[in-house]
Amino acid sequence: MDEVPGWAAGVDVDRPSAARMYDYALGGSHNFAADREATQAVIAAFPDGPLVARSNRLFLHRAVRFLAAEAGITQFLDLGSGVPTVGNVHEVAQGINPQARVVYVDIDPVAVAHSRMLLADNPQAAVLQADIREPACILRSSEVTELLDLSQPTAVLMVTVLHFVADGDDPAGIIEAFRTATAPGSYLAISHVTADERAEQVHGAGKVYESTSTGVTPRTRTVIAGLLAGYDLVEPGLVYLPSWRPDEEHGGLDPLAADPSRAVALAGVGRR
Repeated sequence: MDEVPGWAAGVDVDRPSAARMYDYALGGSHNFAADREATQAVIAAFPDGPLVARSNRLFLHRAVRFLAAEAGITQFLDLGSGVPTVGNVHEVAQGINPQARVVYVDIDPVAVAHSRMLLADNPQAAVLQADIREPACILRSSEVTELLDLSQPTAVLMVTVLHFVADGDDPAGIIEAFRTATAPGSYLAISHVTADERAEQVHGAGKVYESTSTGVTPRTRTVIAGLLAGYDLVEPGLVYLPSWRPDEEHGGLDPLAADPSRAVALAGVGRR
């Protein structure tokens, strides 16, 4: 049994968390026994799970590098940011432009607590504990209004978070709320689990997430593409994770590069 640290006071460590499961899949240490057991159950149903987690992280790095270096974006709103690990958004963006500003948003208290510790000495970054299903609360928060100027182009990141939003919670409406709140020239980056390939394994893994506070809703390519309405996709469009602008120079070869469909998640970046 894990010894619960002081910063986790009040956290239900007996109920697995999607953020902490992702941390464990990436080899992190900010997770508890329930998270590890649930992740192992996911891997039993879907053995490529840890490889997909790594592939997704590499996509995030490539997307942020594109946004900061090629698109000239200096503001990032990272929704569902998760537990901090190597290559966080502010590290990648500020490595390109030291003036880049980042606001992290996550519902998981462990992710938020660790983010706050990591960002204690970084005035260009902040973290907010909030629910992506409440865009208005996020957009009017002091963390967002004091650090970001949404009248200027901003990158909204929804990487591996939208499939945790059920259809009844209106994912398209959530995206639209952030789209209309940001200026023309802003960007949206997403990755999203799909059941277009290996549906039985995907749904088997999804069953495990029913024990968390955020179940999984895989969506088809057509539905995911529809979520990007109002954005012009940059090349190469909506593709499997390893196929979005592969770049071995930064981060190494994607573990699923030889067969991108094994990633069972689509990724894309669009410009408003």
